[in-house]
Parts: sequence; C-alpha cells; structure tokens
Amino acid sequence: MFRSKSTLLKTFYGHTRLVTSIDYSTFDCNQFICSGSDDCTVRLWDIEENNKIQLFHGHSSVNCVKYSPYHYYNNSCTVICFSSNDKTIRFWDIKGGQKLRLLDGHTGAVCGIEFSPFNGGRYLCSGSCDNTIRLWDVETFKSLHAFNGHTSAWCVDISPLQSNNNNKNESSDIGVIGGNGYTICSGSWDKTIRIWDIETTKQTIVFKRHEGCVLSVKYGPNELGNIGCSNTILSGSTDESVRLWDIRSGQQIQVFNGHTDNVNAVEYSPLVTKHSVGNSNVICSGSQDNTIRFWDIRSNYGELHVIKRYKEDIGITCLKFLKLKKDKKSNNHGCDINLCYGSNDNTISIWG
Repeated sequence: MFRSKSTLLKTFYGHTRLVTSIDYSTFDCNQFICSGSDDCTVRLWDIEENNKIQLFHGHSSVNCVKYSPYHYYNNSCTVICFSSNDKTIRFWDIKGGQKLRLLDGHTGAVCGIEFSPFNGGRYLCSGSCDNTIRLWDVETFKSLHAFNGHTSAWCVDISPLQSNNNNKNESSDIGVIGGNGYTICSGSWDKTIRIWDIETTKQTIVFKRHEGCVLSVKYGPNELGNIGCSNTILSGSTDESVRLWDIRSGQQIQVFNGHTDNVNAVEYSPLVTKHSVGNSNVICSGSQDNTIRFWDIRSNYGELHVIKRYKEDIGITCLKFLKLKKDKKSNNHGCDINLCYGSNDNTISIWG
C-alpha cells in the first residue's frame, strides 16, 4: 500500500493546538473527517473540498471523537460523540447544530471512547482518569456499569462484530446488555492491558509486559484466515514499543521495536486488492518520534516501511485508515485506502 511513491495528498489546517483524535464517515454522498483537539474544539472537515465546514466549541480539551452509529441507524442523523477533560462525554448533532444530552458519571477526565459493534452501536465504553472503565446506554443516557481495577484508564476498544451476527441493527435478548461474548480491552497509565467481559462485567485477563503507560489498544479483525489477527490485541506505549497479544493464551506474541519515542496510536492495516478491501497481516503505528511505521505480524523482521515527517517535534498523535473516492479522471476503478493522521503541529494529513 504505502510504497516509496506514496505522497502527502491533503493537509487540513485550523486547529490551534495538537490534534488528539480523528474519525471518518460519509453522509449526503460526501466524505468527512471529524477531529478533536487540545484547543477545546471539535471540527468537521469536507475531504473533497479540503476545508473546515463546522466548528463546535467544547468546555475543555477534547480527547477522543467518534461518529455515533446508534444515531445514524436509529434516527438517520449524523452525531459526533466526544470525550473531554471536563469529565463529560458529549453528543453534537451536526445537521441540527445542537448539543444533545451528555454523559456525566465520570469524576475525572474522560480519555478514550468506543461504540459497541452489536445492537447498532447502542452501547458506549469510556476510559477515565478516575480509574474506571464505564459502559453506557446511549439510548437512555445511563451508566450501566463501572469496571474497576486500573489506575487512570487511558484507551479502550470493544471486540469486533462476531461472525454469527453480521447485522449491526440486530438486537440480542441475552442478558441485560445484550453483549454476550463481547469484551472490552483497556490500556492504562498503570502499564497494564485488561480484558473485561461485557455480559458478566468480570475482568478476565491482565497483560503486564509493557514497561510504560499504554496509550493505544486495538482488537484484531474478527475474520478467519489471517495469521495472528483473530483473537489478538495490538498496543502502543510510552516504552516506545508496539506489542501483539494473544487473547486465548493470555500471552504476549511479539514486540516490535524501532520507534524512539511514545507510540501514540496503533492500527491494523487493511489489505487492498483490485476490487475489494480486506484484512492484512500488516500493522501500523504512529509515534511522537515523527514517524509512522508498518510491520508484518508474521515475522520478527524490521519495519516494512516508514513514513517520516521531516519537521522537528511534530509527533503523530492519531491514525485512521480511510476508503476515499477515486478521482473521476482516474482509469483505476478499484478500491483505494488512504492513511489519515493527526499531529502535534495542529494539522490533519492524508497520505496515499
């Protein structure tokens, strides 16, 4: 995907402090990025027009932004959800231009958030500096459970949609939450990664091999046939390493060394063929050392590829893979995946 001929395609300017989080969505036949920043704003960008189209002022630094699948599936409206240092999680209706109800059960800054892949995104998990992971019902705006065990929870993810439940709108009658078989993983300043069973609300696994704070965690795609992907968790840390974990054995699989500063973001890289996008055995990491590195999880060799930003002290803060529309003038009608990332220099960039 990212050979030497790949180039910087677009850069979005407007934030006045570092970009903490980005997400991607399409609506009204157009493509949009939303972003959160330490400048206390959430911004909406039109990718094709390469400009900011909406701005929302928060009450404090914004730590994480996500498009809400629940509001899209159930109300056909586009809503951005974002967490903040003001201890709240807020919802912004883009078209209506108004704030919806907020979630305010945390007693510390809310760092990471993630929507459930089941029940149409009705449930949201959050990690906070109050040492808890919380699970919320977006429909009722109530806290369902607080998971305790961490010291200052930083990042969260929910296990991917199960292969026997391919309808994202399908509800489950199992248990109170309807998340039977799904888990939450969370990373913390206490250097651990913990796995929590959503239905039983019990902690099941603790990974302890990181030597620094865990800044990013991602579940592997839930598809068979990809070596090392299914039943894995990927993590990045202030110990400058990227690590791969096996959920079934509860053991560390591999350590990828090469970064020279905090690893702020990790992602599984999609596999692009002529007519489709699937899952590959390549992972991607963004670091405070100004680089984005690609690794093959099937081997212990060095990086497959490195994207280096040549400005000093810029740092890569967040990553997101996008499936952008093809240029109308292009003769290639296959699928294209691009990499979007936020930086310490207040910008958002797209590479491809």
